[in-house]
Amino acid sequence: MKTAATIPGGFTLIELLTALLILSALALMSYRGLGAVLDAREHVTKETDKWRRVAAFFARFERDIQLAAPRPVRTVSGIAAAWLGRPDGTQDPIVEFSRFASSGGVDTPRRLGYRLNDKAEIELWLWPGLDIAPDSSPARYPVLAGVKEFDVQYLNSDLVWANVWPVSRLAPPIPNAVRLRVLLGSGEELVRIFALTA
Repeated sequence: MKTAATIPGGFTLIELLTALLILSALALMSYRGLGAVLDAREHVTKETDKWRRVAAFFARFERDIQLAAPRPVRTVSGIAAAWLGRPDGTQDPIVEFSRFASSGGVDTPRRLGYRLNDKAEIELWLWPGLDIAPDSSPARYPVLAGVKEFDVQYLNSDLVWANVWPVSRLAPPIPNAVRLRVLLGSGEELVRIFALTA
């Protein structure tokens, strides 16, 4: 009597190992792809945050200089010009000026300035009012971090850019325009020019 041939009902060891190898390769590629997506997302988030902070700084600076007041101020050492542009390297703000109150009335007329501190931050200096009393000191707020260089130039009546203001005793109290150059720690150089209405 002949018996029916038996049909194998399972996989061989080589087939199982091949299937596991293929699944492992697919899992590894998926993991690497997911890691690349997450890294790209983190990079985009950091870049977006950086450019949002840069845009907020330029908007703040523009709003402040558009409110610049041609009013000299009284200080301990005498009368200071309405607008002072100093060369870099001093402990004082490289740009300091008097500012009107905004039309919304949310702030008061005051003296303010900007400088690059030792922590690679652009600082905003705010005095309590326009005239600087002997015992008053400005409040200092970092407004932009990660800055390598911060330069300000001023357009005079002869349409020439100067590094200091006032350029002479006959100069107007406020320059015609301000050119701001910011070099970020990440290497981007940003230059903005703001015309002044006063």
